[in-house]
Amino acid sequence: MIHEIQQSYEGERALFQAQNLKLSYCRFHDGESPLKESNHIQLSHCLFQWKYPLWYSKDIVMNSCSLFEEARSGIWYTSNIKIENSTIQAPKTFRRSQQIELVNCELLYAQETLWNCQDIILKHVSANGDYFGMNSENITAEHFTLNGNYAFDGARNLTIKNARLLSKDAFWNCKNVTVSDSEIYGEYLGWNSENITFENCTIQSLQGLCYMKNVKLIHCRLIDTTLAFEYSDVNAIIDGSVESVKNPSSAYIQAARINELILDDVNINSEQIKIITEDEYDKTTA
Repeated sequence: MIHEIQQSYEGERALFQAQNLKLSYCRFHDGESPLKESNHIQLSHCLFQWKYPLWYSKDIVMNSCSLFEEARSGIWYTSNIKIENSTIQAPKTFRRSQQIELVNCELLYAQETLWNCQDIILKHVSANGDYFGMNSENITAEHFTLNGNYAFDGARNLTIKNARLLSKDAFWNCKNVTVSDSEIYGEYLGWNSENITFENCTIQSLQGLCYMKNVKLIHCRLIDTTLAFEYSDVNAIIDGSVESVKNPSSAYIQAARINELILDDVNINSEQIKIITEDEYDKTTA
């Protein structure tokens, strides 16, 4: 493997189709697609300051690298890439790529990042930007922080642990999602999704968890959560109280208290709704 140290690369396709190359303390600037069609590349302490640095690449390892905002749309159609201890400032990174692992990374402007990707591992990753993870599948995330709306729209086969999400309209149109030991704050959580489980989570949402099939809450806390579960099939054990629940299609809900239960749709069959609270009030006839 050839090792290049402290080189400056500029111009379009500067290292087009490079193979078996190790680059340390190098800078890429003033030219698109510097490593397009590359494979078996190791990058350490490198700077990317122009568009499309890694398209159609394979077997890439990056450590302590920086993708500046100008390196937008940086990693598309690429497979088997691991990035550690790095900062990605650019938007629209990762599109139609697979076998992606990010460890101890910051995504400072993660607008429209990780779209239509497969087989993703996120560990100790923080991201800031809307529309993160759209239509991607086979995702595991642990110690993950996100500040951005519309996260994981259309995602499939998603497991999240020890996360904090500040995200309106998160987990819409999803299938097969498990979120545990996490905090989620944002309106309209989880609409139109199927097979979704939240375990030991803290959730705050206006009109959240609606139009869902097979949504489960296992020892979750719902802070100031109103108009929840409308037209959803729900099985929930809730620690503490819920502000309001509205017209679930079917439900088993156990909570300390539900401050308001709204069953005003004549098409809702109250016999399919069972609610147990600490005061043992029979809410099924409300």
